[in-house]
Amino acid sequence: MKIGFIGLGIMGGRMAHNLLTKGHDLIVYNRTPAKAAALMAEGAKWAETPADLAQKVDILFTMLSTPEVIQTLAANENGFLDALPKGALWVDCSTVNPGFARWMAAVAGARGVRFLDAPVAGTKGPAGSGDLIFLVGGNAEDLAQCRPLLDCMGKKIVYLGGAGNGAAMKMLFNLMLGNAMAAYSEALVLGEALGLSRQTVADVILDTPVAAPFLKMKQALIDQDEFEAHFPLRWMRKDLHLVAQTAYEKGVALPALNAVKEIYALAEKHGLGEKDFAAIYRYLAT
Repeated sequence: MKIGFIGLGIMGGRMAHNLLTKGHDLIVYNRTPAKAAALMAEGAKWAETPADLAQKVDILFTMLSTPEVIQTLAANENGFLDALPKGALWVDCSTVNPGFARWMAAVAGARGVRFLDAPVAGTKGPAGSGDLIFLVGGNAEDLAQCRPLLDCMGKKIVYLGGAGNGAAMKMLFNLMLGNAMAAYSEALVLGEALGLSRQTVADVILDTPVAAPFLKMKQALIDQDEFEAHFPLRWMRKDLHLVAQTAYEKGVALPALNAVKEIYALAEKHGLGEKDFAAIYRYLAT
């Protein structure tokens, strides 16, 4: 089985590394070639274009930043979609809106290419340790074919039914993630304004059921005031925009989300886009 991987950023690079360390041959492409250097040193082969990669593989994984980037690399000159052999399987692990995932499935199917949307729950740490959770939409038989590869990169695979359902579930994950981080940051800021120390507020809140477990990890970033990106703030802003777009399409009102996504947008405008999304605390505290 010949495997390709396009998109070697914070997540994709680590996922591709896990495929390599489990003994799989890999052909890789990234718009910034330097990000492929470590993988090539481990034995991955480099493709000059997405099309060059696609014509050589049976299964293609993509882990890209936005729907627009996916569309560009898939369909523009030297794009991978027309170059994939008929019957090949494209597994997109990017975070996209369900409508876009279903559109990709239809476009791929019209070209004889099978498609799974398989976004992940987890950030840089789980990507590196192979502990991601895959949220999969598409044909169950196609999932069965690539399950051994997903097992190399994740600890759990959740099959959710038809195309777009994996993307839909990922929208819900990030809706809760973004809102919870904003609410926690506001609690810290208000607590300090009321005369409580930030550490006291954090210690009390994080020791109660009201706090999501991930907040303990984010508190460490707040304490260090470094905010090394495990999940960049600009991508959280992008994902919440996609959630809002999806909710609008379905006629669902999400007033809390609409307020929170604007806070992330403002934080990005204040230069925090490349920091971890926990840096929303820094924005609110200044």
